[in-house]
Amino acid sequence: MVENPRFEDQKRKCLANLTAEMIDEPIAGIVAGFNNLPCCFTLQSCFGHFLFPGQEDPFCCDPLPEISLDVQVEYKIAYLAFCLENSDPGKSLLEAFRKVTLIDPDNIQLCSPDWFWERQVNTFALQVEPDRFKHSDQAVLGFEEALNLEEIRNKFFRALKRLSGSPPPRPNL
Repeated sequence: MVENPRFEDQKRKCLANLTAEMIDEPIAGIVAGFNNLPCCFTLQSCFGHFLFPGQEDPFCCDPLPEISLDVQVEYKIAYLAFCLENSDPGKSLLEAFRKVTLIDPDNIQLCSPDWFWERQVNTFALQVEPDRFKHSDQAVLGFEEALNLEEIRNKFFRALKRLSGSPPPRPNL
């Protein structure tokens, strides 16, 4: 992390442009919780969506139904991109985010994409994506792997809920 004397101004401007429609409903409380912390603000987020024959809505947040094991599922990555203040609380939160990856290191990554960093220093992303697809924002998975990833995604967001101090999540989390 580096010094950023513009952190407060950048946070204010970013949050002024944030609308409820930009955030997937199941994680709205989590995003709000992080944005209420003085050392953090979110840049982007996605709950993670599963598309398959018969479910083509790219914003659907419903749990995967019981379907044929032969079905291929297109997974749209679950993630939270955030900016941290270079302070003791910001560094502590970054360490807590690192620990979230321990839920499942093969499917949860903490990274700092160059294109985020170029626009905003001290930006990071926590994402749920099989390691072999970690550089993509979507993946095609077999149904069983999709079910497993859905469970990991839900554990991921439960952990983030605890860190954010947000209200309890919807029952499907």
